[in-house]
Amino acid sequence: MSRNWTADDVLQLARGYQAACVLAAAADLDLFTCLGEKPLGVREVAGALSCESRAVTIVLDALVALELLEKGDGRYSVPPGLLPLLAQRGPGSILAMARHQANCLRRWAQLTQVARTGRPPERQAGPDGWEADTRSFIGAMHDISAPVAREVIRGLEPLAFHLLLDVGGASGTWTAAFLAACPGSSAILFDLPEVIPLAKSRVAEVGMGDRVRLAAGDFLKDPLPAGADLAWVSAIIHQNSREQNRALFASVLRSLVPGGRIAIRDTLMDPSRTSPVAGALFAVNMLVGTEGGGTYTFDEVREDLEAAGFREVALLRRDPAMNSLVAGKKPGG
Repeated sequence: MSRNWTADDVLQLARGYQAACVLAAAADLDLFTCLGEKPLGVREVAGALSCESRAVTIVLDALVALELLEKGDGRYSVPPGLLPLLAQRGPGSILAMARHQANCLRRWAQLTQVARTGRPPERQAGPDGWEADTRSFIGAMHDISAPVAREVIRGLEPLAFHLLLDVGGASGTWTAAFLAACPGSSAILFDLPEVIPLAKSRVAEVGMGDRVRLAAGDFLKDPLPAGADLAWVSAIIHQNSREQNRALFASVLRSLVPGGRIAIRDTLMDPSRTSPVAGALFAVNMLVGTEGGGTYTFDEVREDLEAAGFREVALLRRDPAMNSLVAGKKPGG
């Protein structure tokens, strides 16, 4: 049944970018960390963040209006419950994800041109450069994965493996969760060279450095390390075209021992490609961010796995977000 839209509904949707842009600027400026120690006035904030006073005043007041800051006696502060979320320090911080969303916003703003050309906009670094963008992206993946990793992995039970290959393993959030769930196992984390130092730091931080081998490379160009009996492909396939996914799955197949399994975590669409809503919008994110990525149905993923040589492909978990699970098995063993 169609929604009964009003003009106000449509215009409210059209104005949705406004609050997002204010939060994005605050995250980019690290404004919440700046205000985390004590309330500050405009001049103090402007000086600390190298901002112009009038401009930062308007941004600060907008954040107060959005209830993301508090204001009293001309000074600004972060509400106590919000500070752990948006300041740099602390295990519950989602600042990296907020900054990653700011980078996404800059691409989404060019959607009209992308729709006309079919090509994503030219990649541009965020305000702090490419290295900061990489840190934000890897941190964002940790932000969304850490709270759900244990529950999602249960979808693969009974879980038994000797060697895990974590393809595009980022900072090791999923590697650590798998190793915690399967004592006595070990893992190879494979990702781009610039990501490996971040992974090394994370696995050392959780005390698993001796169980993880770090391998640098590009999974679309380089052979994957061999010998694993479980390959984990998490939030990867949406970055690729179906042709690229078939090549990736074939590379995973070659790397696994006979009888080894592949497990894929990602968004899965229904056959109409309009549900879940988060998946339809994420396809737009891939449209503005990749050459051929998108979100896929289970049948499409199954077809691509079988084309690469996997068998016994099954849907193990369906989730409206990015936590659906598909698994397949390499023949033999």
